[in-house]
Amino acid sequence: MEHSIGFVMDWRLFYVIILGAVCCSLAFRDFKKIWQIMSIGRAEDLTSNVPARIWLVVRNAILQTKMFKDFWPGVFHAFILFGFVIVTLGTAEHLIDSVIRGFTFELFLGPLYAPLVLAQDVLQWMIVIAVAYFLTRRLITRPARMSKDPRHQRDGLIVLAFTAGHMLADILTYAFLVRAGDPHGQAVWRPLSQGLANFLMSVDPSTAQTLGWLFWAIHVATVFVFLMYIPHSKHLHVFTAGPNIFLARLEPRGFLSKINFEDETQTTFGVSKLPEWSWKDILDAYTCTACGRCNEFCPTTITGKPLQPMKLIQDLKIYAQNTGAAYKKDPAAADAPPMISEETGLSYDAVWACTTCAACVEACPVMIEHVDKIVDMRRALVLMEGRMPAELQNTFTNWERQSNPWGMPSDTRDAWAQELKVPRLADKPDAEYLFYVGCAGSFNDRNKKISTAFVKILQKAGIDFAILGKEELCNGETARRAGNEYLAKTMIDANIETLKKYSVKKILTTCPHCFNTMKNEYPEFGFRAESVQHHTDFINSLMKSGKLQVQAKKDSVKIAFHDSCYLGRYNEVYEEPRDALRAIGGVQVIEMPRNRKKGLCCGAGGARMWMEETLGKRINVERVEEALGEKPDVIAAGCPFCQVMLEDGVKEKHSTTPVRDVAEIVADQI
Repeated sequence: MEHSIGFVMDWRLFYVIILGAVCCSLAFRDFKKIWQIMSIGRAEDLTSNVPARIWLVVRNAILQTKMFKDFWPGVFHAFILFGFVIVTLGTAEHLIDSVIRGFTFELFLGPLYAPLVLAQDVLQWMIVIAVAYFLTRRLITRPARMSKDPRHQRDGLIVLAFTAGHMLADILTYAFLVRAGDPHGQAVWRPLSQGLANFLMSVDPSTAQTLGWLFWAIHVATVFVFLMYIPHSKHLHVFTAGPNIFLARLEPRGFLSKINFEDETQTTFGVSKLPEWSWKDILDAYTCTACGRCNEFCPTTITGKPLQPMKLIQDLKIYAQNTGAAYKKDPAAADAPPMISEETGLSYDAVWACTTCAACVEACPVMIEHVDKIVDMRRALVLMEGRMPAELQNTFTNWERQSNPWGMPSDTRDAWAQELKVPRLADKPDAEYLFYVGCAGSFNDRNKKISTAFVKILQKAGIDFAILGKEELCNGETARRAGNEYLAKTMIDANIETLKKYSVKKILTTCPHCFNTMKNEYPEFGFRAESVQHHTDFINSLMKSGKLQVQAKKDSVKIAFHDSCYLGRYNEVYEEPRDALRAIGGVQVIEMPRNRKKGLCCGAGGARMWMEETLGKRINVERVEEALGEKPDVIAAGCPFCQVMLEDGVKEKHSTTPVRDVAEIVADQI
């Protein structure tokens, strides 16, 4: 098709210039305010490993992998996302044509232009259908995870109205222009517009022409007005989601940045006010879509506790908006309220309710990092204000005095191993593996049985290993998550000194918290082992290699396996413990409804093991009820914290179903 193009000054040109200038200038003003608030945050370089970051964007922003975990909302969201990309090319053509009459992308795309126009014609209707679906969800079905905040509800309806108006105006533009015979309609490649135009045959061509350009004006207006509205909407993620995903921290999920206590210029620790955030933390807050996926999987929200991850991030956003101007005028901002206060809506109880299970992080489609922010706020409370639950203060004292949370005499740390003839590194410094036992496996009577079972497996398989014995200290993980970074550092540094003394290269643990810390966090403190393996993974490898032979169960046994958060979501170890159990003849591994990445926390993480659970339903009871609902013969775990919590939950439900560690189940069959 030949095109005659040229510059024409008519009402469309002036309409676009005036509307665009007003709306774009107001939008620029508001985007600038957001940028200024972000600039208040401390510097953080997140530009390394560009290929990995691009892949994150492809996987999460373009392919929408997390969105499709909730299938139908994911499908309709994809219609809107990809539909807008294609339809926006048509909108761009509208705008350019208002300046350069006769312009079309066919000049550049050639034969590819026809399928593009056809896609636009179809996708406009698909987006309208998607809007109808989401309106039904908001107004009729109302999933529990959706925000009940009137502001979010109103915002969602406004955006859906904009979206529907934008598409319907374009649909009617082409339908009327097709009816009028205007070349701008390009009816040959718009079968749906042609079909609608056939219903408009009673409209005379002149009127159709007028109506076509009226709806064109409405379509263009929705573009500029929506741009002006976006900075005030949770749909700001249209612009921020891609960058936020690209700039995500690439360290393993189990990594927690350390505080540099040697930096004499650092006068505060943790986060209690806006400038102590990084700019990326502020970007996280502005990127939140208020979709509620984090709440849906959060164990504290599920059991009626004060912490709701979505509300937390939204409250942080409001805090940034309300205090940003004050900090910009005066960095001291003495009149700004504390971050955790009644004025901000961020409650003390919410900050301490978190189990750090990372279910919220796993669920978030735009990769917001909730847990790191909560830990940073705990750091400020503990290190700067000395505020913490009373029972946690007692636990800190026990760590300080005996390097274990129970306060048991540190010289009894290896008493459990005396009858097993377990070598110590002091006597066998060239051992291939260090079995880092951990506090639970050394002092808790129930967990000592797990340590014993694992030792029997190692001995049966002929593994060359040793323990540290009295030289072992707490790994420091729980103290870190409880905000006491200084105490954690003293234990970590002392542990690392011992590990380096013996040139330890390979480490085995029965505790996912020890495993995660030594694998993902010790490197930043100056020690990187050649390998760190969780015992369920190691047992599975022994069975697969033939080094460990097991006998089949005499009777068929159904085992429900519980995923530990620090083993599963933090380190992607899901199948290894299941494979180890399945390798035993007669064992049938059954799944709870919430498993693997969607597994429900036992309630012990984030130092909650050492705090009273007085608000809402007990998390361990919620999890045990789910397990018992599958009628298993045994509930299996791979974490000493989970073991304790699940057993307590079973007792509370007056059940006799045993809770056993994978090592115990395997050891019974060797």
